[in-house]
Amino acid sequence: MKKQEQKRCASVERTTKETSVRVSLDLDGSGKAEVETGIGFFDHMLCSMIRHSFMDGTINAKGDLEVDCHHTIEDTGLTIGKALKEAIGDKEGIRRFGSAIVPMDDALVLCAIDLSGRPYLDFEVPFTTERIGAFDTEMAKEFFLALSNEAGMNLHIRLLAGTNNHHICECAFKAFARALSDAVSIDPRVKGILTTKGAL
Repeated sequence: MKKQEQKRCASVERTTKETSVRVSLDLDGSGKAEVETGIGFFDHMLCSMIRHSFMDGTINAKGDLEVDCHHTIEDTGLTIGKALKEAIGDKEGIRRFGSAIVPMDDALVLCAIDLSGRPYLDFEVPFTTERIGAFDTEMAKEFFLALSNEAGMNLHIRLLAGTNNHHICECAFKAFARALSDAVSIDPRVKGILTTKGAL
């Protein structure tokens, strides 16, 4: 079976005393999203991420929101990262690198990804408010940190312009989505795995 004909899907569950998270992803979808985390703004961000990455995704999370949103958001990031890693598989034929500069009204965000297998996050996205709805803005970094660690992803996200915190956060998720779509794309020019080392 040719690489582009193989199903690049994964379903992952993570259950702790604090959260229960289920994620299903299809990298070769059309952007269909079903998301429920109990955090309205976070649901909005995840739906945007799935839509603009052209994945199909189902994300269900139940967490101790009576404490705060931290555990739910972080564990969702961990579970998505693990699902991405499984769906990508051996990385044969993929572009590996992806980048995007995405505008949203006043906001402009750069995102660059390397699916190197070596996790790293550089998140330079300052916020001027502590919350957007029930979403703590400091959790944006924690989400991407958890995701990049589990996916084995080198990830840079940087704010280039913007003043509205809703726009800034949404722009970051959309930029990540577009860069991810690029990185996981199958490129017919890539023979085997795109590295001089022979393995990632």
